[in-house]
Amino acid sequence: MKKHYLLLTLLMTAVSGLAHADDAAIQQSLKKLGLQQTEIQPSPLPGMKTVLTESGVLYVTEDGKQFIQGPLYDVSGGQPVNVTNKLLEKKVEALSSEMIVYKAPKEQHVITVFTDITCGYCRKLHSQMADYNALGITVRYLAFPREGMNGQVAKNMESVWCAADPKKAFSTAMNGGEVSPIDCKIDLSQHYKLGILYGIQGTPAILLQNGMMIPGYQGPQEMKQLLDSQKAGGQG
Repeated sequence: MKKHYLLLTLLMTAVSGLAHADDAAIQQSLKKLGLQQTEIQPSPLPGMKTVLTESGVLYVTEDGKQFIQGPLYDVSGGQPVNVTNKLLEKKVEALSSEMIVYKAPKEQHVITVFTDITCGYCRKLHSQMADYNALGITVRYLAFPREGMNGQVAKNMESVWCAADPKKAFSTAMNGGEVSPIDCKIDLSQHYKLGILYGIQGTPAILLQNGMMIPGYQGPQEMKQLLDSQKAGGQG
């Protein structure tokens, strides 16, 4: 019995050591590309690892010599599933307490919108909030300043999120009003990094509950039709 336990322990140690060796090789390869911040996870692809980086999600061979970038789809079921976006669901929900939320009284759907307070179509979307809510669509906002986290827009958005009444400050900013500088512990760079992992290149970017990302503005009626069709198709 002791020999069996010892053999099992040695095997687990060897496998663990191999995994760390694989991770080290991957990290070394990605550093050559200037990617310093990496989170390595198992992958559904044999012989590969999933790597979350500041440039998006990569699928990297265990020896670190090849990688592919872009969404991975599982087509084994009735509807294609974006595996890459599904992987990020926990990171979205981890930020739920920091979202600015406009809840529908009779909620049927929830969308998460990556937004920028200087974006024209983001402002158009927000101006129709009552219509989205009336159609049963709850809107949750995450910050995605298009010029990055070092610009003035990011600073203004941090002030909005730090305001005593973030919803009021957000609506004021969306209407072109002045944003009063405020500091707090909220780190909007986490919102921005998540947007990068989703491959967002512009705003608004609308994330559905099934992991589908819709780039660009969708009016209330067309948003409702899309959400209903997704729900009817069993993607969720």
